[in-house]
Amino acid sequence: METGYTVEQLRAVATDAVRAPSLHNVQPWRFRLRDGGIEVLLDPTRRLPATDPSGWGARVAGGAALFNLRLALAVAGTPATVRLRPYPSEPDVLARLVPDLPRRPSPGEQSLHLAIPRRFSNRAPFWPDPVPADSRWQLGEAARAEHCWLELLIGVSAVNAFAEIARGAHRVLERNPTYRAEREAWVRAGTEPDGVPMAASGPRAEPQDLLPTRGFGGTRRAPGRDFEPEPLVAVLGSAGNTAVDQVVAGQALQRVLLTATSAGLSVSMLSQPIEVPSAREQLRLSLGRFGTPQMVMRVGYGQPGWPTPRRPVDEVLDLPMQLA
Repeated sequence: METGYTVEQLRAVATDAVRAPSLHNVQPWRFRLRDGGIEVLLDPTRRLPATDPSGWGARVAGGAALFNLRLALAVAGTPATVRLRPYPSEPDVLARLVPDLPRRPSPGEQSLHLAIPRRFSNRAPFWPDPVPADSRWQLGEAARAEHCWLELLIGVSAVNAFAEIARGAHRVLERNPTYRAEREAWVRAGTEPDGVPMAASGPRAEPQDLLPTRGFGGTRRAPGRDFEPEPLVAVLGSAGNTAVDQVVAGQALQRVLLTATSAGLSVSMLSQPIEVPSAREQLRLSLGRFGTPQMVMRVGYGQPGWPTPRRPVDEVLDLPMQLA
């Protein structure tokens, strides 16, 4: 068994880790090599005080990056044992990974790993083709594999009820000028390594839209390119809402997203009803679920989306001075 991970291994797997999703694509993570272990940390310089005052979104994003790390290490034949929030005095350290017994990766791990560079949010309208039952089952199994639950909202009544909650939360958020300014500050028109580029922002919202969309400054859609009237909406939830629960939910989110990508599905995320506490509770009650909703997704088939940029790997690494 290996005694510890190396700088070369960290750099290799961090290339996959940084492909995780995050609110406004702020990429709020860092990766540290310490005493042979790889640690996932939150970057305090990349907080969103108006959008994510509690740090929920940053911890979910860190969990998604952690899942990519786990996957990359497993595919390399050097799987990890993971300890979440290992240091009570260092709350920004989300996880520590140390080498487990070497083994060959499973076909499932290889398939999900291949999906990492192909996964990105698709904010455009989807095609009307329904998502098959077996694909829906796979998405649910992906959430359960990471100790979370996934509720699929199917049918006009269920989707309309959710849409009312989501639109209400969106209105609450949009009334806050600080929130709007923070979102607009992360819209990118050039080649910046973070934020949401205009090409990936999706079309502008229109009055007939069922679900709310972020105002990332998208273009007007072509005639007849409305959003699907009966989207498949998936709500991901965890057993609780502690910091550890949120990191767990981030891992489940990424497994669900990669499973969807492997199945040829497109996904966009709607976090507005999660960001507003009263809307989140209303959503939980409407589902009749114990636990806490952690993310909402729109799932379907569509044209390939646009990848969002990523910071250079060396920019997000904290290495021992003698190894940097």
